[in-house]
Amino acid sequence: MTALARLAARPEASRGRLHAEPDDGPRGPRDDFQRDRDRIIHCTAFRRLKAKTQVFVAPDGDHFRVRLTHSLEVAQIGRTMARALGLNEDLTEALCLAHDLGHPPFGHAGEEALDRALAASGGFDHNGHTLRVVTRIEAPYAGFAGLNLSWETLDGLAKHNGPVAAPGWALAEADREAALELDSWPSLEAQVAAIADDIAYDNHDIDDGLRAGILDLDALLEVPLVARLWRAIERRHPGLDRERMVKALVRDGIGTMVGDVLAETVRRVGEAGVENPAEVRAVGLPLVGFSPEMAAEERTVKAFLYANLYDSPPLRPVRDEAQRVIVNLARVLGERPELLPDGWPRGDDALAQGRSIGDFIAGMTDRYAVRCHERWVGPVTLPEKF
Repeated sequence: MTALARLAARPEASRGRLHAEPDDGPRGPRDDFQRDRDRIIHCTAFRRLKAKTQVFVAPDGDHFRVRLTHSLEVAQIGRTMARALGLNEDLTEALCLAHDLGHPPFGHAGEEALDRALAASGGFDHNGHTLRVVTRIEAPYAGFAGLNLSWETLDGLAKHNGPVAAPGWALAEADREAALELDSWPSLEAQVAAIADDIAYDNHDIDDGLRAGILDLDALLEVPLVARLWRAIERRHPGLDRERMVKALVRDGIGTMVGDVLAETVRRVGEAGVENPAEVRAVGLPLVGFSPEMAAEERTVKAFLYANLYDSPPLRPVRDEAQRVIVNLARVLGERPELLPDGWPRGDDALAQGRSIGDFIAGMTDRYAVRCHERWVGPVTLPEKF
């Protein structure tokens, strides 16, 4: 598998950082991509992910996943695939850990509401906002705003899902500053990070949905991939209790998808005939992905989760109330910008003010958003269980 090492991103060949960094303090023996990973881990936005929704409003219970644990699980899967393929593990891990830094409170429901509330200011997109977080909002250094990540990390965050034909305002702003070549494919490391995200939530959301009692196991076993894995576990471990069966199902689901991606990626790379990272970017198609057969099965898993978990009756009231909170916060802050923290930019005009309000709301945790709504607007009613 490590035959793809010739296609790996190399820190010594990095295109550099937006801001020069004088070597004026003690530094450990780390290369550029290791520094990127460490800066992400130590930033405030990463810590806040511990109290932001993955599927269930954080914290619904001690064992449900949140954005932070999801990001860690994505990083584990991504790192494993990068090592197997001979790619750069540190860049892959950095991208996996940072891919959700731009998420607002309440997950995708919160993002939809914030996008609507900020329509007059260009809307909101969590991928674009991730770039804004790491280039502008985080400010741990004396000489510049942002984390000053390498070009390769910014590039991977901007287009880990592929070329971007019509970037939103935040991503376009980052592109103007860093020349991210949005019309090309990203590194193999970024492509690995993107599919690691899919693999993680496909399998772990099954685990959380069953734990919450929202997903029905019998209905889940109508999904062909799940049924096949379940039967194989029963043959290996006859009489195994349900809880351990589910754990085995999640492990086998991840392992099966990872194995498929590794084999398919080697096949695609060989067929494309690429020989270096520049050719990966210029080839015009994704080189990391599921085989056609697994892609079809994975789409069936996603369709089941959307119909039976994400859009399920128990979660709809939570989604509706969460969106009401976000819309109300945007409204009241627009009417009373003095509520923004001391030192937070107000903006010189309505457009800048709206975007500044969006930055503030997007940085909130679920709990803080609820507290602010209760203080500035009124009570929040979320179902007790979720």
